[in-house]
Amino acid sequence: MTALALKPESAESKLFEVSVSDMQSWLLIQDGKIQGTLKKLTGSNQITDYWGEGYFMALKFLSNDWDQYTSVKVGMSPSAGSGLVEIINDPDKNGVFKIANKDGQKFVIESTNGIETKTQTFDLSAISFVG
Repeated sequence: MTALALKPESAESKLFEVSVSDMQSWLLIQDGKIQGTLKKLTGSNQITDYWGEGYFMALKFLSNDWDQYTSVKVGMSPSAGSGLVEIINDPDKNGVFKIANKDGQKFVIESTNGIETKTQTFDLSAISFVG
């Protein structure tokens, strides 16, 4: 079973009717680290109305063969409540994730093919907050 690839969602994309460029800039994912700048989302929109104001990152998950997985769960650890979320049936294979503590949280991808489970963990400490 191959590891999933992780990349920042395109700056031109909108998730929950919010432009990714309004959430983040210069996000880079390599060697188990996510770095870049997250912009504070405030006011009323589909993201802040549900999760509250704060810093969010938009990520895209990639695989050459999604059929090899029986489950793919993603999210922050520790989580503010939702825990890891199943994305295997998500047609867009992307998501928005709230960062409450960049030094105390990690981003996690847990994938399984029913026999083997692979866990990928990404350090967030190099992320900068603005706004």
